[in-house]
Amino acid sequence: MADLVRYELKDRVAVLTIDNPPVNALAPAVWEQIDQAVARGVADAGADAMVLIGAGTTFIAGADIKIFDALKTREDSMSRSAGTHALLKRVEDAGKPLVAAIHGNALGGGLEVAQACHFRVASKDAKVGQPEVMLGIIPGAGGTQRLLRLCGAKMALAMCTDGKPVAAPKALAAGIIDQIVEGDLLTGAIAFATMKAAARQIRKTRDLQIKPEDVSGGMATCEAVRVALGKTARGAHAPFVAVDAIQAALTHSFDEGSIRERELFAGCVVSIESKALRHMFFAEREVAKVPDIPKDTPTREITRAAVVGAGTMGGGIAMNYANAGIPVLLKEVDQAALDRGMATIRKNYEVTMSKGKMTAEQLQRTLALITPQITYDGFDRVDIVTEAVFENMDLKKATFKELGAVTRPDCILASNSSTLDIDQFAQASGRPPQVLGHHYFSPANVMKLLEMVRGRETSKEVIATSLKLSKKLNKVGVVVGNCFGFVANRMLAYYMREAYLLLEEGASVPQIDKVLTDFGLPVGPYGMQDIAGIDVGARIRQYLASIGKTRAEGPQSAIPDRLFAMGRYGQKTGAGWYKYAAPGSRDRTPDPVIEQMADEEAAKRGVKRRPVADEEILARIMTALANEGARVLEEHYATRASDIDVIYCYGFGYPRLRGGPMFYAETVGLATVLSRVKEYRARFGDYWEPAPLLEKLVAANKSSFEG
Repeated sequence: MADLVRYELKDRVAVLTIDNPPVNALAPAVWEQIDQAVARGVADAGADAMVLIGAGTTFIAGADIKIFDALKTREDSMSRSAGTHALLKRVEDAGKPLVAAIHGNALGGGLEVAQACHFRVASKDAKVGQPEVMLGIIPGAGGTQRLLRLCGAKMALAMCTDGKPVAAPKALAAGIIDQIVEGDLLTGAIAFATMKAAARQIRKTRDLQIKPEDVSGGMATCEAVRVALGKTARGAHAPFVAVDAIQAALTHSFDEGSIRERELFAGCVVSIESKALRHMFFAEREVAKVPDIPKDTPTREITRAAVVGAGTMGGGIAMNYANAGIPVLLKEVDQAALDRGMATIRKNYEVTMSKGKMTAEQLQRTLALITPQITYDGFDRVDIVTEAVFENMDLKKATFKELGAVTRPDCILASNSSTLDIDQFAQASGRPPQVLGHHYFSPANVMKLLEMVRGRETSKEVIATSLKLSKKLNKVGVVVGNCFGFVANRMLAYYMREAYLLLEEGASVPQIDKVLTDFGLPVGPYGMQDIAGIDVGARIRQYLASIGKTRAEGPQSAIPDRLFAMGRYGQKTGAGWYKYAAPGSRDRTPDPVIEQMADEEAAKRGVKRRPVADEEILARIMTALANEGARVLEEHYATRASDIDVIYCYGFGYPRLRGGPMFYAETVGLATVLSRVKEYRARFGDYWEPAPLLEKLVAANKSSFEG
């Protein structure tokens, strides 16, 4: 077995060094060797005390998440949890002082290990946390029981329900750690352990007593947290389970509370919520791997950038560069448009400052990185240009022709187009290898997705540089193929088709939106359109009509175009699918005009309106997404089904606890999804055609889009 926990003596202190790169994750062998190393230290006559420390840049970043995939049943999970509980009790029962020396992160199982040590010291920049809730589970090795005894109910509840790490100074004040070490951590930890050995001092966290008044106050805090979670947890189950576990710590002995923790943990591990969140954890790490682009592909540094177009999207893109410390030129066609764009950018930063997330000095320093201008001056010195003009093919082609003339031959030329053919822009530029799509999502300075559209001739170096840049811009970059709408908006067209048709069939705008927000989306399809602007979709439809195409097969509702013709663009005009208190307001009310339009359009199509159940709304919309997603996969516009899930979670706020539209379809069952497509085809027409990939997978009795 590999030497994952090294043992050595220093000044009569046994130093136990966990060495499982890159983050000292708690694989089964690491657990076992910690247990063995502590037992060796206890038996070693040359050791008066022990220090447990991590090699490399961190203490223990958590458990090896792949372990959870092996736990198929509640019984498996209970057994695994019982084993780690027993192991940590043995560690805690060590007859010599055991000190955890924390640097970097002590997260999840890492903090549980540290809590089982008798004392904890840390470097001043260390962080501790119980982020298990991010994976749909709770601490399963005594974390909820020991943490409460160290820091009290309020902080334990916060750490276990929101998963955010706590900095060392705050952890010291709360009692989670005992000392912050200035200077070399190991030297300080050895000195601390030597002092405790001299005083013959051992403190078992599990034996710390909870005062009666702390129990009553803690119970009240638990109830208050439950109420708050009802508004913030968005359908998640694990945060409430964490409250249950901490409540058990308040009202039971350590051993009884530990049994309850194990039971709750076991239920979480086998839940769809946890499986979905673990799926997303790995999907986010896989998404940057493009099969034909090796890790050693050359990249260039982006030190200067430019954006063409200072509208909503262009301004947000410029903010991304400025936020990352990259100077950016922001070009518009005239001074008035430029002034409006800069005013919006300043307002956005002022809102951030008003929330305490930016100082006035930081605002001015960041704003100074954006140079507004109405010419191409300086474009010959930038490393990348992002085009963000109106979604019009001729305008964008003309812009790329100009960019090809005013920029360096090695400058990357990116388009923020949400639908149009990147290859046409590439040809217009005169240098196709340097051109790709950088499709940001609104608001561009907030949403984390960056859909990178690979053209027919886009170079590997440009793709690799874009992936590297996305991280610097704090974005999640996903490489997709070049088809109309790419991946995100191509699939969204089918999502919206069903929303429109369901409205004409008898559902209401508020009902459809509520079904989707109850499912976990931050906003429903109609609320989303009112935010993005009904005019955006209308202009895309106009372009498609000019070339004889539509966004999705099947009947197309006329209502969106009627709203556009009326000047009802959404929030920005004070009316769209909803009425708003004023232009720009978010205060909305349903509008009877929409129902009237739905009646009229249903009559034109010969549709008799009817009550539509919430279940049908959800099934129709999600089935449309999954069926088109299967086509996207089969046509190789997405590398993996999990890439689609990342796109939807980061681009549209699809609930992570559902795992994305493709993973959700797998939880429903691919056979069920196919059965629904066939049912809808029989009811509504041949435009509901099953994706060939979906049929192949079901015929082969496969349960996953990955085969």
